[in-house]
Amino acid sequence: MARVSQEHLDARRRQILDGARRCFTSNGFHATSMQDVLREAGLSAGAVYRYFRSKEEIVAAVAAETLESVRVSYAATAAADPPPTPDELIGAVLSRLRVLLGDTDGDDQRALPQLLMQVWGETLRNPEVARVLADGYHGLLGQWIALVEAYQSRGWVDPGADAEHVARTLIATVQGYFVQQALFGGMDPAGFREGLRALVAMNVPEEERRPAREH
Repeated sequence: MARVSQEHLDARRRQILDGARRCFTSNGFHATSMQDVLREAGLSAGAVYRYFRSKEEIVAAVAAETLESVRVSYAATAAADPPPTPDELIGAVLSRLRVLLGDTDGDDQRALPQLLMQVWGETLRNPEVARVLADGYHGLLGQWIALVEAYQSRGWVDPGADAEHVARTLIATVQGYFVQQALFGGMDPAGFREGLRALVAMNVPEEERRPAREH
């Protein structure tokens, strides 16, 4: 029997994940059956179960792949010297992420955000997805902390600020973009970048600033 090449195996796995992602985006995780995935991928049950034992394993793989795409997009953009400002970085990451995940249709800009919201929601019931997401988040947080520290070393950010707090705020900004886009649409990465740049450039006179309060 002829041996199957690694390229063939990788292509089959890619075919399954692409089909599953289309199903999940259209119908949601829970309304999608394995039969739906088989039909969308155009493969037999035997071919799919060779790679994944259950729909839950496919969900976890889609989540892991999405997070890896975020990491790759971030690393490719943040490595510049001098480092990109937050609006430049986030705008570039969002655009690059859509390309990496094949979500480039201008009429379907809500597909990726809706998939991400499903991944986040799945962490509440699926321990494997929760583990994958937690691992990915902590890795991403470390990257963002390093970027904030680079800002501080250049005097762009208050050196007394807690780098982790600033990093978490930046990540929350990106998450907020995806939530808003998934629910309401109407904002592409370029528009988000423009809005963020306007906020970052705020110049409030010192005498008008209110001290932060603990609640």
